[in-house]
Amino acid sequence: MAGMKPVFLIIPILFFAFASAADSPKNVLFIAVDDLAATLGCFGDPIAKTPHIDRLAAEGVLFKNAYNQIPLCNPSRASVMTGLRPDQIKVYDLDRHFREERPDVVTLSQQFKHAGHRTARVGKIYHYNVPASIGTDGFDDPPSWEETFNPYGRDKHDEALIFNAEPHRKISAALSWLAADGTDEEQTDGMIATRAMEWIAEHRDEPFFLGVGFFRPHTPYVAPKKYFDWYPVESLRLPYAPEDDRDDIPTAAFAHNCPIPHYNLDEPTLLKAIQAYYATVSFVDAQIGRIMETLRSNDLLDKTIVVFWSDHGYHLGEHGGIWQKRTLFEPCAAAPLIISVPGARGNGQICRKIVEFTDIYPTVSDAGGLEIPKHCAGRSLVPLLNDPLAEWENEEAVTQILRPADDRLSEPVMGCSIRTPRWRYTEWAEGAEGVELYDYDSDPREFRNLAINPDSATQSLMKELQIRLRKKASGKIPETPFNQPRL
Repeated sequence: MAGMKPVFLIIPILFFAFASAADSPKNVLFIAVDDLAATLGCFGDPIAKTPHIDRLAAEGVLFKNAYNQIPLCNPSRASVMTGLRPDQIKVYDLDRHFREERPDVVTLSQQFKHAGHRTARVGKIYHYNVPASIGTDGFDDPPSWEETFNPYGRDKHDEALIFNAEPHRKISAALSWLAADGTDEEQTDGMIATRAMEWIAEHRDEPFFLGVGFFRPHTPYVAPKKYFDWYPVESLRLPYAPEDDRDDIPTAAFAHNCPIPHYNLDEPTLLKAIQAYYATVSFVDAQIGRIMETLRSNDLLDKTIVVFWSDHGYHLGEHGGIWQKRTLFEPCAAAPLIISVPGARGNGQICRKIVEFTDIYPTVSDAGGLEIPKHCAGRSLVPLLNDPLAEWENEEAVTQILRPADDRLSEPVMGCSIRTPRWRYTEWAEGAEGVELYDYDSDPREFRNLAINPDSATQSLMKELQIRLRKKASGKIPETPFNQPRL
């Protein structure tokens, strides 16, 4: 006994080391949801009924403060899949493909394909025009996949039944909805889940990367009737905002597709829109539950990295009547992100560090045992997956949006925003069209723009944040002088 070594002292260290290439999980289930706000129980929403996503959060790490790089479908998805910022791929709208600027970039799924994984996509990972492009390849990237599947269900056939609260707009851009007849499996998202389940069972014995993209809750909000019943209209409320909330916000900050507060719709109609939105969230939650059960029944849960994300956040009437996307306010710049890696010590915890969606690519590569490509703009979150409270340097996230011209702005304006643990600083046209500063310690709903009539201390803070913003976005210190804010 005297000569024996205390081997037992190193066993815990070996047991928890998950992130090496030798023992990392070999599969990736990459779940994208379209236009999803933090309307989830696990994110603290008291209304949402989302038991399956909540369970996923309990099995992985929920990133409470994760920020997309641009709150619009096509550029955000292109940024996530390439690991590059919008300024690096020059994609700011719905019509440009990232390979026009970066033809040789290796996407996230493409990297796993090169490493020998079977790669497939079911539904929407890259951009689709919704609902027009459902059932097609949309704005896909063929090099990213070996197989693609584009189901379309009765929601396409029932489009004539959809109620449109703004008939002058297409249902893709309007508050529009349908409490549908039939089963979950008849809807496009239900068919996406079914095909994903079949594919997982077919390929359970080989390493895979499966992208599963759901079309809801993007407008039109379509889900089976039973999910509408979960959210009685009389139990819902519009978000609170002070009467003068908009007085200190620059014109450019309001998205061009929502020029009038609440689209000038009455409150009963708006509450029905909220009901429909939550119904589609619960509908998608149920489909995710079906897929996760397939992982469990095929004994793949302990062999699969699961990533759940939305392309951006979403407005449901905040700031006195903002709806949908294309803003740099917190409900739109922030978006749900959950990552579950078998064996990670942080599983079941919430991480409150500021992270970015450009971090997704390097994180999945790292956790999957692959080398992180040098082109990635973000960094691996594996240290936070093992310890959500770990020290995390340079906590900041940059989000931007190109604001098109309309009857309020004569020219397109680029807005850029930086979020730190306490502050959000936003400038429009480098300050020429307005500046915003919000303190989340005292004003978490962004009701008071501190950039209006700032004192010297605030002015100094804004200067510091501007430098950090432009350095993060472009990789260099700005040469232009600090612009004075104006409305």
